Amino acid sequence: MAKSSVLGYPRIGADREWKKALESFWSGKLEESQFQDQLQEIRLNHLRKQQEKGIDLIPVNDFSYYDHVLDTAAMFGIIPKRFPYEGGVVPLSVYYGIARGTKDAAASEMTKWFNTNYHYIVPELDGAVPVITENKPLIAYREAKEKLGIEGKPVIIGPLTFLKLSKGYSASETDVWLERLLPLYIQILRELALEGVQWVQIDEPIVVTKISAEDVRRLKTIYETISAAVPELNIMLQTYFESVENYSEVIALPVKGIGLDFVHGLSSNLAAIKQLGFPADKVLGVGIIDGRGIWKASLRDKLALLEELTGFVASDRLIVQSSCSLLHVPVTSQNESKLLPELKGALAFAVEKLDEVALLTKAVNSGKTTIENELNEYENALQALKQSSERNRNDIQQAVAAISVKQPERHLPFSQRHLVQQDKWQLPLFPTTTIGSFPQSAEVRKARQLWRKGEWNNEQYASFIRDQIDIWVKLQEEIGLDVLVHGEFERTDMVEFFGEKLAGFAFTQYGWVQSYGSRCVKPPIIFGDVAFEEAMTVEETKYAQSKTNHPVKGMLTGPITIMNWSFVREDITREQIAYQLAYALRQEVEALEQAGIGMIQVDEPAVREGLPLKEEEQASYLAWAVKAFRMTTCTVQDTTQIHTHMCYCEFHDMIDSIEAMDADVISIETSRSHGELIHSFELNTYKLGIGLGVYDIHSPRVPRVEEMTNMIERALRVLDPQLFWINPDCGLKTRGLEETVESLRNMVEATLIARAKHSQPVS
Repeated sequence: MAKSSVLGYPRIGADREWKKALESFWSGKLEESQFQDQLQEIRLNHLRKQQEKGIDLIPVNDFSYYDHVLDTAAMFGIIPKRFPYEGGVVPLSVYYGIARGTKDAAASEMTKWFNTNYHYIVPELDGAVPVITENKPLIAYREAKEKLGIEGKPVIIGPLTFLKLSKGYSASETDVWLERLLPLYIQILRELALEGVQWVQIDEPIVVTKISAEDVRRLKTIYETISAAVPELNIMLQTYFESVENYSEVIALPVKGIGLDFVHGLSSNLAAIKQLGFPADKVLGVGIIDGRGIWKASLRDKLALLEELTGFVASDRLIVQSSCSLLHVPVTSQNESKLLPELKGALAFAVEKLDEVALLTKAVNSGKTTIENELNEYENALQALKQSSERNRNDIQQAVAAISVKQPERHLPFSQRHLVQQDKWQLPLFPTTTIGSFPQSAEVRKARQLWRKGEWNNEQYASFIRDQIDIWVKLQEEIGLDVLVHGEFERTDMVEFFGEKLAGFAFTQYGWVQSYGSRCVKPPIIFGDVAFEEAMTVEETKYAQSKTNHPVKGMLTGPITIMNWSFVREDITREQIAYQLAYALRQEVEALEQAGIGMIQVDEPAVREGLPLKEEEQASYLAWAVKAFRMTTCTVQDTTQIHTHMCYCEFHDMIDSIEAMDADVISIETSRSHGELIHSFELNTYKLGIGLGVYDIHSPRVPRVEEMTNMIERALRVLDPQLFWINPDCGLKTRGLEETVESLRNMVEATLIARAKHSQPVS
């Protein structure tokens, strides 16, 4: 009999109970014992739901107090030296200190989990002596069995993936680190085997990327060693997000099961099985339900694929499962009451995906006729959405097709634009600015809630927003910033705000997903053709500009970020969606310019998040991503200064594409990995305006002037001082008022020190 499984479940809860518990604990409103009790109940509820839906192999140890990669590092006692830790189980104070920073120690670097919108905490191996602090998978297994009678499937990040995602060691030390870690993995697995665990899911998503021959050798060594040490344990080597790169080597590994992604890696994984077969002594984990998308599956198509696979793998050696963890989708669509019927009918979030997995497993075991009614219901729902008028706007499709055939260009090249912009703006050396948003206090959130509930009318709310702009324009002037922003108090989220004002978008009430830590976002759904309807940002920006003689930047989210941070339709390509967004946003850029706004920031923090994992697909993606940005910005005057903002640490592999975007100024989130980014500029020349984030806004700690001065000085070794800007890492929406003001004052003080030093004539 085929079995059913998923690779992980959302942590946050249908009403974000997990987020609320974390933030209550951090603020001191919950004692640690109360906090632990709340998280246990949340965790058990998630297991109960999977149990109720009939999932055979329920994952355990996929739940986290912050991040699963940080959990793995903590389990091995890999704690950065700057945090006070004397061994044993890692205290929550240290655990959260690594994630969020403390008064005395900076947080660890955070970066994206492969090509998803989830961000993990990067382990720091430098100086660490790994030991087992606690067997987290065993604890999770025991809890599920004792509390709910569930024979769980412990989940753990594999040794090679953990190492490749870590920092603080050289390539030559990789084997040394494997020798340190492998005995710890074996001890954990032995204890699981002694406990009677049947299946363990070891996640090795790194094998869907292009790894070296040495890493393939290491992979073989790892699993040969584990198999020899714990031969009785059923290990599912799990891959996801794409097709495996070294299929023949991976399927030859001495494990009992191999999990493959038959959604995002469908064509290559299926072709490999057809060409090379699949071992008769292994179980195939068929990742057939999309763990990252929100649309109902075409169950008929999925069944056809499963039937095709049974030509190579017997049905009793199949596990029907999600393509990846359901961490990346909202919990349930059940409570969504405000969506168009044809849209809601086509949605499947985590709970609904459990149903899909269970239905397909039932069909494999008992025949297609046992789910004939469900097959018809699914097809009817998908057909209704396909025929929706929102998906068939010929005016938009024709307009976008017309402009996308041309290569968008600014009138003058940057070298000439820079001169006319300098003449217009007369900015000092090292201009200071922020990324866009300022703290959204409880008062701001309450005002928005009152307005959304209808207790405030539009004018009351607009008046409140103007008052907030007044306060922060004055504060920015007092702090001494050169280029101001209006603060974005009217915006809940940098993508949601624009989606609410564009045609083709829909918004859930409860469709939250985890971005990092307790930061949850509610991605819009792009389900129809995107169209500009009216100006979205002009009113607030124009008002802020009327209150100051300093330039105020207009603030937009760029087309690629809106796309990458939304759930998108699947009936057209992502490139087509990007161009529709670019066409709509271009009209907003033009409206800002016509209103007298001469600096416009089009943020693209998520460009890299959409980069395909396969190297051969990356150039094409970057080409149309750059084109979409330029389509958005190319029609402005030469004196209009286009800014953009990006978030990531790995910069060197796409510097040419970033430069090709032709933004007059780019700001980059770098403070957690400043050294790595500066090294990129030591190897590559960047000829446009640039601001490297000089402090980390994800941490509540206030950085010292000296820290920022050191960052500035290192950057100036490799960047042109005449093109260098100074700014925080990212937007300040999630920070408090006092820490924000103090941090910005320190940033301006560091800037004045740098100006004094670099304005002096060289003798």
